Amino acid sequence: MEYGIIRNIFVIIRHTVYICLKLVIMSELSDQITNEERFFNLSILARQVFNPNTPVPEKDLFSGRKEQVRRVIDVILQRGQHAIIFGDRGVGKTSLANVLQDFLPTPQQVSATRINCDREDSFTTVWQKVFNGMNLISNEKIVGFFPNSTTKTFDADSFITSNENVPEQVRRALIRISVAFASTIVIVDEFDRLHESVRSLFADFVKSLSDYDINITIVFIGVGDSIEHLIQQHQSVSRALVEIKMPRMAKSEIEQIVNVGLERLRMNIDKDALEKIKTLSMGLPHYTHLIALHATRDALDKHSMNISMENLNSAIKKAIEDAQHSIRTSYYTATRSAIKDNLFEDVLLACAMAPVNELGEFAAIDLKEPMLKITGRNYQIPGYAKHLAEFSESKRGNIIIKTGQRKRYRYKFSDPLMQPFTIMRGILRGVNI
Repeated sequence: MEYGIIRNIFVIIRHTVYICLKLVIMSELSDQITNEERFFNLSILARQVFNPNTPVPEKDLFSGRKEQVRRVIDVILQRGQHAIIFGDRGVGKTSLANVLQDFLPTPQQVSATRINCDREDSFTTVWQKVFNGMNLISNEKIVGFFPNSTTKTFDADSFITSNENVPEQVRRALIRISVAFASTIVIVDEFDRLHESVRSLFADFVKSLSDYDINITIVFIGVGDSIEHLIQQHQSVSRALVEIKMPRMAKSEIEQIVNVGLERLRMNIDKDALEKIKTLSMGLPHYTHLIALHATRDALDKHSMNISMENLNSAIKKAIEDAQHSIRTSYYTATRSAIKDNLFEDVLLACAMAPVNELGEFAAIDLKEPMLKITGRNYQIPGYAKHLAEFSESKRGNIIIKTGQRKRYRYKFSDPLMQPFTIMRGILRGVNI
């Protein structure tokens, strides 16, 4: 039995558009088009190179994460092991999953299927999504003097025929699927959205699956500070499930994203502009792509193949306007006030500028120096304690998470993407950051 995978139509179209644009733009035979058209076409191509809204679709545009890639590949090559990739939102977990297959020694012999989980999903519906995402083909021999075979499409729904003992039905299906490929990868993305009881079922299933010699690797991807947030009984499944944390990117990795993208466009960037992108990204590749995209387009709109600080300053304003609607709404909810000259924007900016520990947490005292820089006044903790407390309440959208005990509280952003957004808002307000 041979199996293949149905490629996402959108990804194919996007890749085709990219190739066509590249041929038009870069070909020396395109002398007929005007200079204006060249720069416009490049600005369209820039969206293929710097795309903040979708994960990286191909290996050539993937940057950094060598250690994480190596660890996941080790898991895939080791039968009986599976992986869970976890970390903050926006650090590039799904991008890593998208390119895993291309890093393998024999990628053409690997079948990879990725699905997204919903809050309403059960163990059964997740696996139905997985099987429906595969193009299953059966080769059947024809009896006769001249042996031949015929190809027939397989119905994925037939793998799960009842609601009884679904894990066993899934295990048998995976055994049948595994025969055709050197390796099969099943990527379960947004694992954190599943109910805790469903995640527990997956943990039990992985634990039992590791006892069988099946060349299937399940890779779970979820948002969380630690493995405990995703799987409660993680210790019991640790032998079969390798934990791979995706930290924020190092500045060198952020620089690589920018350089790889600009190399595709045959553009350059000034050193100070590149340093500013590395700082503003705060280790989150989502913002690297967002800022680089608008800086690139601003330069191209001015018929320049070089990105300067002037282009970057224009890009910051456009990046704020282009930020996710949920981020902009959360910021407004957290900082709005009927009182003139209130401190909510200043205190939130101080939170974004405060030094943090390895968990991304800061204390109230850590806001003193940023508040001095922002306002020019030497505020003591009581001067902003009320604002900080309200940020962790529902009326201001719980934009900050508060943990610990009184006088020992620690704080962190509930959504890591809010931190760079707040910094950029501060720059637009004229704060020297």
